[in-house]
Amino acid sequence: MSSTTAQEQFRLGFLTAVEDADRGMVGGLLVTNKFGRPLEFQCTTPVKPNRTQQILYGHTLRPYLLSEVVGRTLVEKISVQPHLILVESEELLSLREFISIPVASLEPADSAADHASLALKLGKQRLRFAPGTESDCDSIRKASGQVPETADLLEPFDRIREALAETLKVAVARSA
Repeated sequence: MSSTTAQEQFRLGFLTAVEDADRGMVGGLLVTNKFGRPLEFQCTTPVKPNRTQQILYGHTLRPYLLSEVVGRTLVEKISVQPHLILVESEELLSLREFISIPVASLEPADSAADHASLALKLGKQRLRFAPGTESDCDSIRKASGQVPETADLLEPFDRIREALAETLKVAVARSA
């Protein structure tokens, strides 16, 4: 990741996935400016593993689908590159292995764990980076002053889930 210049606004990516019992998992990536205004949104088509894949992948299926299939696909599709991708779940931190953009998860509000070297406060939330990504944490720490202290980094995930729900409704209506 290149460091942001004074004239280049810090951009955040928010990545999440929802599961629909009938259609499978669908992911969304919202890229915003530092104030949370949307710059780009992409979503995947639903991904539903077949029974053979479920058996062969076992407990590694969900992390594989989230990181390698949904996450990497979304990052490759976007034209507005974020400086940081935020995820809600720690199981998505492994996405960093497949992309060049730093990835951090939002720590739960009740988290008492101390990860000082791999965590930082951004907006109202505390972020956690995967082990071995100290340089990512350091580079984001340098740019973190661009994000207002009042920024609620949880809220964009609600917008993504609503957009994905709408997308699934439209897709179901078209197929009916």
